[in-house]
Amino acid sequence: MAAENIDDVVDGLAGIVREAGRARDRVGYFAALYRQVTVEVRAAIHGGLFDDGARMDRFDTHFGNRYFDAYDAWRRDRSGPRCWREAFGLLDDADTVIVQHLLLGVNAHINLDLAIAAARTSPGEAIHALRRDFLLINDILARVVLVVQDSVGALSPLLSLLDQVGARTDERILDFSVRQSREEAWHNAVLLAGQNEEEREAAIERLDIRAAVLARLTARPGGLVRPALQLVRSTESDDVPAVITHLDNAMERPSARQGTV
Repeated sequence: MAAENIDDVVDGLAGIVREAGRARDRVGYFAALYRQVTVEVRAAIHGGLFDDGARMDRFDTHFGNRYFDAYDAWRRDRSGPRCWREAFGLLDDADTVIVQHLLLGVNAHINLDLAIAAARTSPGEAIHALRRDFLLINDILARVVLVVQDSVGALSPLLSLLDQVGARTDERILDFSVRQSREEAWHNAVLLAGQNEEEREAAIERLDIRAAVLARLTARPGGLVRPALQLVRSTESDDVPAVITHLDNAMERPSARQGTV
């Protein structure tokens, strides 16, 4: 699928969420989170919160198409970027906990796709004018991620065990930091925006390799985290459609509207 505007991105994600629910496919976990991010970004565009709403529509469309391309490549022949293959490759793994599925998707989309979408939207020197809006979209992303993370607690009663072994504190879960990755994404966007095609391809390859390494650390952590994850998984819901619905409604709950996470 290919989106032409942010409305297409929202519709495409909603379609993946619906189909995942019918098929009991865990791909719907991250798609539900991402749909809510996109809805929030669209509301911010319509509300005039960005310096350039039309530019942010293009930005979000490029960003969404990165996900759709990876999703389609995986469905077609198990190809696509390394970090997305790591994420999609665990969808049938019954031992992977809900929060891992979410973070694997967030890792690939932030550590690879976000910088690419920004550089494509504002190449060359134009990238610097994007900074304020880029930071604002990052704030929206972080807010939704935290709300959805918090809502996972209702589905994963022993999730607090990860805090006790130091794997889940604030924005940090396992070996993946949302905040740090958002900061690095801007640096990488500026880098990509100033490169020629050959340099850009090499840089994107390096970003993909790094994101794939982070994905493996998130998927298969060591130390005390591993047995803690096993306990967490033993109490989680196995009703995939219900989990998808719960995650897809996270931003509609009173706590989310009040900004409480």
